Amino acid sequence: MKASLLAPLGAIYGAALRAKNNCYDRRTLQRLTWPVVSVGNLSVGGAGKTPLVILLAALLAREGFSVDVLSRGYGRSGRGIERADAAGDPRRFGDEPVMIARAAKTPVFVGASRYQAGLLAERQLAMAPRRVHLLDDGFQHRQLQRAADIVAVHRDDLEGRLLPAGRLREPLGSLRRADVIVLREEDSDLEDQLAPYLKPGASRWRVRRRLTLADNAILSPRPAVAFCAIARPEEFFRMLQAAGITVAAAKAFRDHHHYRRNDMETLGKLARHCGAAAFITTEKDAVKLNAGLREILSAVAPLHVAGLTLELADEAAAMARLATILDSPASP
Repeated sequence: MKASLLAPLGAIYGAALRAKNNCYDRRTLQRLTWPVVSVGNLSVGGAGKTPLVILLAALLAREGFSVDVLSRGYGRSGRGIERADAAGDPRRFGDEPVMIARAAKTPVFVGASRYQAGLLAERQLAMAPRRVHLLDDGFQHRQLQRAADIVAVHRDDLEGRLLPAGRLREPLGSLRRADVIVLREEDSDLEDQLAPYLKPGASRWRVRRRLTLADNAILSPRPAVAFCAIARPEEFFRMLQAAGITVAAAKAFRDHHHYRRNDMETLGKLARHCGAAAFITTEKDAVKLNAGLREILSAVAPLHVAGLTLELADEAAAMARLATILDSPASP
C-alpha cells in the first residue's frame, strides 16, 4: 500500500503516541535498584543499536562497571522472564539477545517486562560497587526509569514518516528526551539539522563502523553470495562492496527471519548459478544457523561471517560523561 494512502493512519498513530508520551511524562515510572542506561532509536530497526549495546558493554566494563543487558527478545518463542543462554536457541531467546550474550560476554535477561527482567538480574547477579543495566531497544519502553537515554539516529530518520506510512516509531521531536544522540561518522553533517530537536546539554557522539570477517578470511576477488535478514540489508551489501568483497549475488530475507532448510537450498542454487566461491552473512544471522543449516551451505561453498564493529570517535569524553551520570547520587 502506498505511503500516501497510509498517511492518515500515520496521523492517528502520532496522536496516540503523543497521548502516551504525555502520560509517561506525568506518571511515576518503575525503578530498579541499579541504574539503567537505555540504548534505542526512532525507527524500525537498522540504526545499529545492537553493535552499540555490545560496544557500551565493553567500554563500561573497562571503566569498572559490572554490566548486564535487559532485552525484550523480539520474536522469541520462550515465555516469561529468563536469562539468555549464549549457546542457546535464538528461537527461544531472540536472535539479538543471543548475539549480545556471545559478543559482549555479559549476562542478558529477556522478557516483555524489562522491569521484571531487571529484578531477575538483581536477584541472580552479585552486588558490585558499580552496577548498571543496559536496556536494549529501550527508547520507546518508557515504563522503566533510566539514568540516561542514548539514541542512535539514522540519516533516513530526518526524511521519514511515522508508522505505518513510514519507518518512524517516534518523530524527531522525541529526541528532546535523549541525553545522548549517536551518529555515524559519515553522517556528522546532520548535527546542525538535529540541533533544534535536542535538549540543552545533550551530548553528540560519533561512531566509526567497520566490517571484519570472523575468520580473517580474504574473499576478494573471489565472488560471494551475501545474505541477511536485517532491517536495512542494502547497507550490509554496500559495506561489503566498499570493503572490496565481490558480491556475485545478494539475497535479503525479512528482519528477524528464522532460517529453514529450504532457505539454505535456495542459497546453494544461487551460488551455483552465479559461480560464487563463498557465502557471507552477518553475526546476527549467523547465530540462527545451526550445524545442519551450515552443513547445507558448506557442501556448496564455505560460509564467512562479517561482524560490524563500532568505535567512538571521542571515547574518553563519552565514557567520562556516562560515568558522571551513573556515579551521580541521583542515579538509582
